[in-house]
Amino acid sequence: MAAGCFEAMVHDLRVLLRIADGREADPSAAVLDSRTLQSSVESGPRAGYDGYKRRSGSKVHMAVDTLGRLLTLRVTPADEQDRAQVAPLCEAIHEATGESVELIYADQGYTGEETFDEAAGRGIILHVVKLPEAKKGFVLLPRRWAVERSFGWMARFRRLARDYERLATTLEGLHYLAFSMLMLHNAAPILAAWSP
Repeated sequence: MAAGCFEAMVHDLRVLLRIADGREADPSAAVLDSRTLQSSVESGPRAGYDGYKRRSGSKVHMAVDTLGRLLTLRVTPADEQDRAQVAPLCEAIHEATGESVELIYADQGYTGEETFDEAAGRGIILHVVKLPEAKKGFVLLPRRWAVERSFGWMARFRRLARDYERLATTLEGLHYLAFSMLMLHNAAPILAAWSP
């Protein structure tokens, strides 16, 4: 994890899968969101309280491409605001994609003039996807479903169901490991077809 091997795997597999799907190697759009993981005894000292979700723990801020494949992520205490993470996430997205991302879709937690300015200062347009006014039951939001599906994929890994880690860097590394496993499963048939 310290050497960034799983990050490199995720990057390479994302490029491979995008090319296999007939897309550009690096995405032009990304989707941002966060999820709060309940703290445990091990992670307790660095936990924060998320008033919206009503739980103590860590918040995983994730950026994915429009296919739901991980670009970058950041772990903070749960009391950190989503909008405060836009600048570091934009920097990390540019680093991961070679500054190809021009548009980011996000939820209403990322609203605010400062947030839009942070993204615009890095050459990115931040588009907030809002809920319809007359909402009844579950509403599938355009573009936002990609990151929600990625969170669903992460729920399949017991180690990522709660924050069991003492260090935030370990939690980040385990997310990259999980994504490399998921993406390798998707890439295996492609790699088999390309091999002689």
